[in-house]
Amino acid sequence: MAAQKSAPSSSRSAPSSTRRSEKSRRAIYDAALALVVEVGYPRTTIEGIAARAGVGKQTIYRWWSSKAEVLMEAFLDLGEQSAHDLGHEPYAIPDTGDLAADLKAVLRATVDELKDPRFEAPSRALAAEGVVDEQLGREFVTKLLEPSLQLYVERLRAAQEAGDVRPEIDPRIALELFVSPLAQRWLQYTGPISYAYTDTLVDYALYGLAPRAR
Repeated sequence: MAAQKSAPSSSRSAPSSTRRSEKSRRAIYDAALALVVEVGYPRTTIEGIAARAGVGKQTIYRWWSSKAEVLMEAFLDLGEQSAHDLGHEPYAIPDTGDLAADLKAVLRATVDELKDPRFEAPSRALAAEGVVDEQLGREFVTKLLEPSLQLYVERLRAAQEAGDVRPEIDPRIALELFVSPLAQRWLQYTGPISYAYTDTLVDYALYGLAPRAR
């Protein structure tokens, strides 16, 4: 009996390798995001991330092949965690049947994210470095931007099926009418970003600039 009882107790007291791995992974994410804000992407290193996270660099190389991969995954995880904290499903654009309202809602959420220091500093660092580092730039687009842009494509295609958007419109080009101006204004500080600004982008994109028939 004593031996049988001690086995579960020993099992409970032994640390789980899964828990250890998740704890290390989380520490690495936090370290990578913090360092890219504090010292910039070029000066962020695997060794620095490992030291900040309290793990060996072999641990990092076991999961990722480069600091870019670490940062990309850390940034994606940050978005998922934020959505979870807010009670939102990540990577979803609502379809209420009102295209303008849905686009305005998701762009307002984007404004909030772009103004959040947790997102702003690392995303600016990755975007800026991607301009001069072609490989990083391509990874930034493939892993971070394109999945989000495809959600706009899907929502616009649903609007086409509902008859709210002309069938000959290319959704991939159309989404740039409101996404690209916001990105440019944010990246280059050409003006403030606000709900009023993104609402206006949607109105201009959907209803055009030409005078409306009376």
